[in-house]
Amino acid sequence: MTHTPNTGAPPTLPAIPPQPSAPAPTTAPTAPGSRNSASPPAPRRTAFAEGVDQLRHAATTEPGRLRIMGAFLAALVVAFGAVTAWQMTDRATAADAVLTSSQPLTSDAADIYRSLADANTAASSGFLAGGQESAATRDRYERDIATAAAKLVNAAANAAPGSPSTTTITKLNRLLPEYKGLVERARTYNRQGYPVGGAYLRYANEKMQQEMLPAAQDLYTKENERLRADYADATPYPWPAVALGLATLAALAWAQRRTYLRTNRVLNHGLVTATTATAVVLLWLTAGHALVRDHLNDSYDHGVRSLAVLHDARIASLKARGNENLTLVARGAETTKVGDRTLDAYDYDFTRDIDTLAKGLAHAQRLADDDTGEKPVTAAVGNMTEWKKRHAAAREQDENGNYQQALDMVIGARNATGECFDAVDRNLATALAHEEAEFASAAGDGRDALTGLPTGAAVLAVLGAAGAVLGIGRRLSEYR
Repeated sequence: MTHTPNTGAPPTLPAIPPQPSAPAPTTAPTAPGSRNSASPPAPRRTAFAEGVDQLRHAATTEPGRLRIMGAFLAALVVAFGAVTAWQMTDRATAADAVLTSSQPLTSDAADIYRSLADANTAASSGFLAGGQESAATRDRYERDIATAAAKLVNAAANAAPGSPSTTTITKLNRLLPEYKGLVERARTYNRQGYPVGGAYLRYANEKMQQEMLPAAQDLYTKENERLRADYADATPYPWPAVALGLATLAALAWAQRRTYLRTNRVLNHGLVTATTATAVVLLWLTAGHALVRDHLNDSYDHGVRSLAVLHDARIASLKARGNENLTLVARGAETTKVGDRTLDAYDYDFTRDIDTLAKGLAHAQRLADDDTGEKPVTAAVGNMTEWKKRHAAAREQDENGNYQQALDMVIGARNATGECFDAVDRNLATALAHEEAEFASAAGDGRDALTGLPTGAAVLAVLGAAGAVLGIGRRLSEYR
């Protein structure tokens, strides 16, 4: 065995192979001319996004949730009050228009028609009397013309500028003096015994029947449409306000229950105040609007409908009287073909008008809801029946060649058809006055049912919102 001597040097360690070095990171080449190779900073967040984050963070704490709840309840109560005030203001305005604007203008339009038709009747009656025209007949004609002119001025003042009614009123104002001129010429020639007077009166009647009365009827129709539109605006249920009120009450009830579950306090005075104010507004809204609908529907069913039927009946009686007089004025000069028969045109129109009058009076009797309204209509039916009998007798005399006897039976002082016509007109005027009073009472009650509601809703909404804020604020103070 060979012995290796110890020289005192440390033993030699085996060599460790070198480890491969990591490759140097590769740097992307910088574009020529670039100032900075670092990535651009992130865009700044919008204020809205930051606000949402803050709100979300606040909602994670009880004080934050209470603040949100208070703001939400206050906004809901205010919104309910605002919507209620807005809708009730619109309905109150429409209800007032029904009472003070559209219905009175409808009556004015009917009076214009009646005055024009009655003036035409008085003119023909005076013409038949010739030189013996009575002062009463002349005064009646002048009074009707003055009434029509005054009603046209009133209608023009109350009609909407540029509306179709304004155009119709302008047309009537132009035609009225033309008609008066024709009547005066007819009267002048008639007193002098010239037959051309009859031609002028027939021309005046054509202007009245073909231009003026259709225009007056058109005005009456337009004002009736306006009246129906006002009713349509005043009576619909305020569903948005009612729905918002119920939602507000539900939110307030939830807030009070939540407060009770967390504090064991049965009542929160602020929330109770808000709930009470909201409930009062909701009850006032529903009860007030129910009264409005009830009274306005009553005013329409027992006022407007009856007035329309009575106006139409009165117009039919006036047209019938005018055609009865013109039958004697024309003396067969105007004819019409009905089937294979040739009839006097004015007498044929009289028959149609008297049938319209009979139907109108029967309808008015059905609509009358009390004795005061029914009695004058029943009396008018009796007057009309007698009128038809006397007219038939007068036509018989005229067809037999007894013109003077027929004339006396139409415009004479006693037992003439003119007495029946005057009685019909007088009774219809009485019925109209009663129905107008019924309408005014019911429509006035409907309008008054909304008195103070828009303002009261706004005031109570502010009070309720303040109560909600104070009630939630009381809970917030417990965290300070």
